[in-house]
Amino acid sequence: MRRSGKPDLSQLLDRCLAAFVEAGSLDLSLDQVARRVGSSKRMLIHYFGSRTHLEQEAITRLEERLRAQFSPEQFPRGATLELVVSALWERTTAPQSKGVLLLVMDLSRRAWNGSKRAKAFYAEQQRLWVELLLKFLPDRIAVEHVLQVFQGAVLAYLITGDPDSGRRALMSTLAKQHKTPREVKSRISRPLRSSGT
Repeated sequence: MRRSGKPDLSQLLDRCLAAFVEAGSLDLSLDQVARRVGSSKRMLIHYFGSRTHLEQEAITRLEERLRAQFSPEQFPRGATLELVVSALWERTTAPQSKGVLLLVMDLSRRAWNGSKRAKAFYAEQQRLWVELLLKFLPDRIAVEHVLQVFQGAVLAYLITGDPDSGRRALMSTLAKQHKTPREVKSRISRPLRSSGT
């Protein structure tokens, strides 16, 4: 039984992650995090040691949540690639996911700026998404292409707030994945027509 007055560390970490998600960024001071979670800066330092360690723990918790949300087991047996990508798009663009998206973008910015932890986060997310999509499309190059389109569509969604254009781009990309190798090969080998003939 827990003594009264002593917070549950897991719940405190969940509240800290929620504060970062609500802000859409890890760039909160300890004072700001403490206010948002109903604690004190001193208490956060007591339980997490430092601002950096709290941030690392929050990133790890975010990874755990994303891993659970986007695991292959979350989809019905025999699901099509279109169903999976459509469900992922709906989850990603749901209003309650905006803070998570912004937080992931913040981590991407940090990775771009050289943060080893943010690069590791990005690499792990890429690996998980590729692993998931390979269950429904057993072609690594095609999966990487779908993932790149998905990521571009997310960025456009964050800028415009319109999920429909991203959905159309994804469905168009998936439709192209159903072309037979012969169709694709004939399109690639077809010579370009010059405008002068």
